[in-house]
This record gives sequence, C-alpha cells and structure tokens, in this order.
Amino acid sequence: MQEDRHGKKTGGLVVKVGGSLAPHIPAIVPVLQDSPRPLLVVPGGGLFADAVRTSACANNADAAHWMACAAMDQYGWLIAANGLVTTTQIAVPETTTVLLPYCALRRHDPLPHSWDVTSDTIAAWVAKTAGCDLLVLKSVDGIETGGNVAPCIDRAIATDTVDPCFIPFVLNHRIRTFVMNGSDAGRLAGWLEGKTVPGTRLGTTF
Repeated sequence: MQEDRHGKKTGGLVVKVGGSLAPHIPAIVPVLQDSPRPLLVVPGGGLFADAVRTSACANNADAAHWMACAAMDQYGWLIAANGLVTTTQIAVPETTTVLLPYCALRRHDPLPHSWDVTSDTIAAWVAKTAGCDLLVLKSVDGIETGGNVAPCIDRAIATDTVDPCFIPFVLNHRIRTFVMNGSDAGRLAGWLEGKTVPGTRLGTTF
C-alpha cells in the first residue's frame, strides 16, 4: 500500500457495502464519492440474496450460488442509483465505481458454491484480484466473537459477523482488511481520511 509524503494511504481500495446498510446508502454514497482514494465498491446481496435463501433453489448449490451472485448485481444497481457509475471489470477505477460482479464471477468461478461463501469472501477475492486493500462496511462495529468486537484478528475465529470462508481467505492471501460500522457516515469519512475509528483489523495493520 502506498502512502503520500504526509503518511496518508493512497492507491485503490475495495469497499464492500453490506446489504443491511441499504437504508443508509443515501448517506454513505456522498462519503464514498469524496474519498481521497479511488474506490471499487462491491455490493452485498441484501434483501435480494435473502430471497434466494428462502427460494425453492436454496438447497441447490449451483443454482443458489449464481442466483446470489446475481443478487449482488441488483444491490449494486440500488447503490449506483444514488449517483455512482458501474463497471463489470475488476480494476482500480479513476473515481468511485460500483462493481457488478456477476459476469466476472461467471468468467473465473473462483470460489466454492456454498452458503459458507457470501459477498464477504467475494469482496475479498475482488480485493486480491485488483491488488487492493479491503474495507468491509457492516451494521456492527467490527467482527464480533464471544459477544465482543475483536480489535485485531490474525487467525481464524468463530464469528457470525462474516461468512466462514472470509477470515481464512483474507489471512491466507494477506489482504489488509478493516471491518467497521458503515451506518455512521462521519466515522466512515474519518477512516477514509486516515483517522482511527472503532473496528477490526485483519492481517497487517493499515
């Protein structure tokens, strides 16, 4: 990760916007647009993925996987409707851009077809592919384990905050990752400006 002469982080950043943050999207998008770093936004699945979980195809691994990936595109359009452009290409953009990941996932098919893999691990794969750090926005203050938020994680732990494949994937591929509450736009803006905010670091410290 590059830094400027003032020590601020530079270079591209992948930002995963969780589906539970849908009500906060109008407040989140302007903060992402003002980011000093170019952002590639990876959408969660949200209510669109929830529809897959309750569908007749939920127990068909292949069908459910691709339907859930398509759900990410739908949530991506919901985010983009607030003033962002979209892309189907995994690359550092010039300006804040929403990735519609379905086509790239179909082309590469990089991950197991299982509910153990959700948009969390897909976002980590995007960050690995793009050569970027990863910021994961949730509706909680970080990765919770045993009822508490872990400030730093350097090994696999039991948690319901992210999918089971996420932490091993991030650590195995050495993706510098931060998980935080995205419902507080001011906190998000502060993190993007290099300030210290509550959350969970994975791997090498930002």
